[in-house]
Amino acid sequence: MKLQLYNDLSGNLEPFEPLEPGHVKFYTCGPTVYDYFHIGNARPFIVFDVLRRYLESKGLEVSFIQNFTDIDDKMIQRAEQMGITVRELAEKFISAYYEDADSLGIKRATYNPRATDEIASIIGLIQTLVDKGHAYPADGDVYFEVDTFPQYGKLSKQSLDDLRSGARVEVDERKRAPLDFALWKAQKPGEPAWESPWGMGRPGWHIECSAMAHHHLGDTIDIHGGGSDLMFPHHENEIAQSEAANGKLFARFWIHNEYLMIDREKMSKSIGNFFTVREVRAKYAAPVIRLFMLSAHYRSPINFSPETLDQAAHAHDRLRNGWAEIEFAMKTRPCDAVPCEPDAELREELRDALGLFDKCMQEDFNTAGAIGAVFDVIRATNVSLGHPGGIDYEIVKEAADFLRMVDEVMGIIQIGAGDRGDAETEEIESLIAEREDARRGKNFARSDEIRNILNERGIILEDTPQGTRWKRAQDGGK
Repeated sequence: MKLQLYNDLSGNLEPFEPLEPGHVKFYTCGPTVYDYFHIGNARPFIVFDVLRRYLESKGLEVSFIQNFTDIDDKMIQRAEQMGITVRELAEKFISAYYEDADSLGIKRATYNPRATDEIASIIGLIQTLVDKGHAYPADGDVYFEVDTFPQYGKLSKQSLDDLRSGARVEVDERKRAPLDFALWKAQKPGEPAWESPWGMGRPGWHIECSAMAHHHLGDTIDIHGGGSDLMFPHHENEIAQSEAANGKLFARFWIHNEYLMIDREKMSKSIGNFFTVREVRAKYAAPVIRLFMLSAHYRSPINFSPETLDQAAHAHDRLRNGWAEIEFAMKTRPCDAVPCEPDAELREELRDALGLFDKCMQEDFNTAGAIGAVFDVIRATNVSLGHPGGIDYEIVKEAADFLRMVDEVMGIIQIGAGDRGDAETEEIESLIAEREDARRGKNFARSDEIRNILNERGIILEDTPQGTRWKRAQDGGK
């Protein structure tokens, strides 16, 4: 594998090989579970799911850790509003996360650690920072002293001097400097809290990821992913905490996806311009949403609108119908003894497209270019299926194998299962078989009735000498 990834730490495109041969250690920031996650959050979840699947398709073992932040200010405020405990709130929205993520075909992490289950690791890491002079207690709180880590700002490409001069002066006499950030927060009345060497309290947000990544993946991880909004200060703080404590490089590759935009503004709960995944998937199938998310390079913003989702839905119909044509041809293949003139030009075109897919994926995970290659394969195969000299089944087989691999990695075609599911496919094919029986029995009224039933459901039938093939109309949605 010759994968190259853009590393935000170096600012360069770099060849990727895991530190431990054959084993990738991959950490990505998960949700704060105080609400349903919105479609903007879905972008990193889908992007990093596909990167993980691509690495696995190349024979690599991937330890994929995605955390749940289940204690912070938002959690406490929301639980109070709902009249439930923070723990009950977390359970509700962790279950909701799994339901929504599963519906989008997002593969479950190797492990999803929760902050509240990692308190011992968090306290241990904070104590190490205190012992090494990188952190200081103050009235039950503990702060990281940024000035003790001269490399602070190396991820976001900001110097300490510039950060100091631009820092907002906060009214907090307990902090030695405005840039210092909380590792541990003293308990306030009514808040959940845990015992610590500094009194009852709870972890700060930034320390959670450092502790969980170290606990589950060790001192140095291969890839750390997240949205670009997390680069500063969250990921910058993770680096400072982890490297100050361990004296080792925290993450070799830092990968950040760009925002999902609405009317040129970042989608965000804080400004209210968001849609939950539940709202979007009520109208659009999971492969449509995944195709939309992957149709732009992960480092480019992407604009969300009904029009762009409809475009993705039509593109998905083309993929799905292209697969249906291939599947039909494979099922109705004539005897192997029937000669067929090999089509050298089409074979070359197909193999060029196959090569382009890998080339795009290996050049900084360019899913947009890779999807273009998938459509090239569909086009080349469709030409072969309509070839007057007969079908070159070697092309069809290669295309079928390729599209199965694409669907395993990207989840954009919905081969075999998905939101519509095998049950619907079986029902459609059962109706088609019934229609065939009706035609053979000259019951044309029932034959026409079944065609009309399927037509109303967006299923188009085409009668051929090899049998009846079917495809879905470009319905633009589910």
